[in-house]
Amino acid sequence: MAIQLAAATTSFVIAFLIVPVIIKYSLQKNLVDIPGRRKIHKKVTPSMGGIAIFIGFFSSSLIWIDIQSWSTIKFIMVALSVIFFIGVRDDLVPLRWMIKLMGQIMAASLLIFLFDLRIKSFYGVFGIYEMPDVVSYVLTYFTIIVITNSFNLIDGLDGLAGTIATLSLIAFGVWFFLIDDFIFSILSFSMVGAIFAFLIFNWEPSEVFMGDTGALVIGMMLAMLTIRFIDLNYNLPEHYPYRFNASIGTAACFIIIPLVDTLRIVLLRLLKGQSPFKPDKSHIHHAIMRLGMTHSQTTLVLGGAQILYISLALVFHNFSERYILTGVIVLSFVLSVTLDRLILGKLAPKELED
Repeated sequence: MAIQLAAATTSFVIAFLIVPVIIKYSLQKNLVDIPGRRKIHKKVTPSMGGIAIFIGFFSSSLIWIDIQSWSTIKFIMVALSVIFFIGVRDDLVPLRWMIKLMGQIMAASLLIFLFDLRIKSFYGVFGIYEMPDVVSYVLTYFTIIVITNSFNLIDGLDGLAGTIATLSLIAFGVWFFLIDDFIFSILSFSMVGAIFAFLIFNWEPSEVFMGDTGALVIGMMLAMLTIRFIDLNYNLPEHYPYRFNASIGTAACFIIIPLVDTLRIVLLRLLKGQSPFKPDKSHIHHAIMRLGMTHSQTTLVLGGAQILYISLALVFHNFSERYILTGVIVLSFVLSVTLDRLILGKLAPKELED
């Protein structure tokens, strides 16, 4: 674990030194996020913090991953670089959604065809194991794009995206270390260090946002780690000490907040007869803030929920896919309904007063 901690420390130092430079330069060049109707923040804020995260992550990975291993992971770094430049371009001059999607498909293609990162079976879900190659490719593309964009969607609150990403990356990073997949463990911890440095400047009141530059890179990273985890975990020996019986359910627990938030807003918008892609304030963090919580309190609540799911995955690691997936769905539904009822209960007295 010494190398992993060294990688995290290296990326932390690099990102920590770069963020203030980005803040100063962004303010000088007016590269900022302007408060508006759908924005929670109240002041003009630099929005290119993701550059520091990527540079810290990339530099640390270059330093601490053995040179012989770069022939294996070069396609990962190229894919993340593609996403990085798409994010930078979008933060500078907004791109149409179709162009961003094409860029994500291009990056996903590098991972799928050159690194062979794929969901290769149904892993026993509903008792099904075999998967045709066509279904494998389609499902992998879908998974990468959904996870990448679901993480981008939760980046709407001071400290939230960075906190959730840090918890997920630590969970993946420790597991990869325990099964001796040191390359992916180092990649995970290199990203953790850079994000932690960014969080120092992104905690309420935020001095800088990560923007699409950071959110898309982190989202793509989490998508890659999720698929890698599912396939590696499933193929471990049955009695391996660090094997989870539910590969898909456990992976879902590790990235649960972005997944639940995305599913929630899509369902709510469809129920309202709106396009699922229409921006609004129906995200989980918006809902929690309606209860009167601050940015920091909301972030801590959702971070606590993320830790809860990860802990449950660890406690019930011997349970099968059927039980874990069912439990995740039921618990998420109950928590979501409870949140909505709490909001209605808080709003009702105000409506009576009016």
